[in-house]
Amino acid sequence: MAMTWLWTGMIALSLVFGWLNGTLEAVSAAAGTGAQSAVELCISLAGPLCLWNGVMEVLKACGGLEGLSRLLRPVLGRLYPAFRENGAVMEAISANVSANLLGLGNAATPSGIRAARGMAESSPGVASDSLCMLVVCNTASIQLIPTTIAAVRTGAGCATPFDILPAVWLASACSVTVGILAARLLARLWRER
Repeated sequence: MAMTWLWTGMIALSLVFGWLNGTLEAVSAAAGTGAQSAVELCISLAGPLCLWNGVMEVLKACGGLEGLSRLLRPVLGRLYPAFRENGAVMEAISANVSANLLGLGNAATPSGIRAARGMAESSPGVASDSLCMLVVCNTASIQLIPTTIAAVRTGAGCATPFDILPAVWLASACSVTVGILAARLLARLWRER
């Protein structure tokens, strides 16, 4: 509901300022051009997103996600100690992390929701430390291959969409590290209260 009011307010302000400045026609033209560009960008993103979502499905079907889950289990077990023995939750977390590693936030969402539901069963009505950690790690995810960003850059006409890899690796490693440390610190401070 809040976004409805925000967008309505932005459109109304644009029209008012366009009218006050005598550039109402330019505002209307920009709105039409912007909408057309948005549709073109969405269509250009569809191919790469379908490709990488398909890769995730193939990994799931051939057991690759199970192997990746076993590989990630020691690290994820330390981040989520309360669910170390819960195979379903750990598998969902592993799938979420795997999708995020490939830069597929949209493919990570269903497994993240599955993991969150599994975690919420142990503490109904209260966000546990593990659930908060899941939200932090999912939001600040480490990306090895930023496919969505590369697809956007390709759609915008970039000839070398993956030349941002070192910056993405550094930024995502820093954000995950700071997020994990903050979640741990806040969990400890909350328990001491």
